[in-house]
Amino acid sequence: GAASGIGRGCAAALLDAGAAVVGWDLSPGVATAFDSPDWLGLQVDVTDAEAVDAALAAGVDHFGGLDVLVVAAGIFPSSQPLADLPPETWRRTMAVNVDAVALLYGRVHPLLRLAPAGGRVVVVASKNVAAPGPGAAAYSASKAALTQLSRVAALEWAPDGIRVNLVHPDAVFDTGLWTPELLAARAEHYGMSVDDYKRRNLLRTEVTSAAVGRLVLAMADDTFACTTGAQVPIDGGNERVI
Repeated sequence: GAASGIGRGCAAALLDAGAAVVGWDLSPGVATAFDSPDWLGLQVDVTDAEAVDAALAAGVDHFGGLDVLVVAAGIFPSSQPLADLPPETWRRTMAVNVDAVALLYGRVHPLLRLAPAGGRVVVVASKNVAAPGPGAAAYSASKAALTQLSRVAALEWAPDGIRVNLVHPDAVFDTGLWTPELLAARAEHYGMSVDDYKRRNLLRTEVTSAAVGRLVLAMADDTFACTTGAQVPIDGGNERVI
C-alpha cells in the first residue's frame, strides 16, 4: 500500500511531479503519510469490494477523476516449501495479489476511459515472474497471474487510449518486509555481508523504493506514451532474468 515501501515511493514520486494522489493502505497511517493538499490517504482493504467502491468514489469526488492507476498493494508470505504450503496461505496471497486487482480493473476502466490525456496503469509485479525462487510458490504464482491479467488489460483497453505497463523489481530492502534480522539471516545463508547481499546483481547496486517510484513515474508520464503491455525489470541486472 501507499503508506510504506514501494507504494510510498511511488506516491512520493508522483507528488513531487505535481500529481494529485489518492493512496490506499491497510494502515490508518496512510491518512497522514504526506503533508500535502495534493494527498488523500484512505484506509482500504483491497479485497473488500464495498471498501474499494467507496474509496474510488471518495478519490474522484475529492480530485475530480482518475488519470493514472498504480497497482502496488501486495503481500509476500513467509517462505515455505511447496509441499508444506497451507491452502489458506495460497488463497490469501491470490486474493490480495490477483483477485483484488481483477476487481479493481473492472471498477477503474470506466474512469480511465475519461482521462483527458488517456488513462495509464502501472503495475508493480516482481522479478519472480521471470525468475521464481524456492519457498515462494504462492507469491511467484500470484505475480505471474497478475502479469497475465495486466497484459490482457493492455490488449483490451488500447482502443480506449489506456496503456498498461509493468515493472518487475527484485527485492527492495527498505520496506517493512525486510527486518534487520531477516536481512542478516539471508546474507549469512549466501555467505555474504548484508551490504553485499543487498547488491547481489550485475550492477552491484541496491534497488530502493525511491528508484522503483521514479520508474513508475516515467511509465505514467509521456516518456512511455507510445508503449503498452511492456514489462520493465528494475533489478540491477539479474542473471536469471537476463
